[in-house]
Amino acid sequence: MSKPFLFNFLVDKENNQIKVERSFNAPLDLVWAAWTDAEILDQWWAPKPWRAETKHMDFREGGYWLYAMIGPENETHWSRADYEKIIPEKYFSAYDGFCDENGNLNPAMPRKKWENNFTANGEQTLVHILLSFDSLEDLEKIIAMGFKEGFTAGLENLDQYIAAQFYLRKHNKTNNKTRVSTYLNFQGKTEEAFNF
Repeated sequence: MSKPFLFNFLVDKENNQIKVERSFNAPLDLVWAAWTDAEILDQWWAPKPWRAETKHMDFREGGYWLYAMIGPENETHWSRADYEKIIPEKYFSAYDGFCDENGNLNPAMPRKKWENNFTANGEQTLVHILLSFDSLEDLEKIIAMGFKEGFTAGLENLDQYIAAQFYLRKHNKTNNKTRVSTYLNFQGKTEEAFNF
């Protein structure tokens, strides 16, 4: 039986930060992919009934993620995350802010730095998230916009995604015997191979 989830959410007004600890009942590689693959992020990032839709993602140092949060009445809010540092399956940091559909940042809205640390913990993965703001005013504005509630709902969506992935894995593999999949590669000669 899985351990209960760890979830801590702390607002540190003295340092203009939000600190979040969250555990997931999944191996590190699956949780890392869920945070760094656009197709998976689109499935959980937005709190329901909203949905996330990626326009562009280049997950590398110097790359960025441009995405929209789309509401039930098709109201759309754009955001851009600029990736700063990436250590595969361990850590990534990015600067996130509101923008237009072309990725031009809105200077009137707060921008925050995300620092996400990933740690394998037995059958679970623990994610430590640190959000840093330029000012207390920016931090309080994000909190007033419902960040805690929205982010919490998104993380619950991620739990559902993970549970679905394990369900599919269980259905596709009915025992623990090693399986082999064979692939044939015909570099530039596929038609010739089929004709043969």
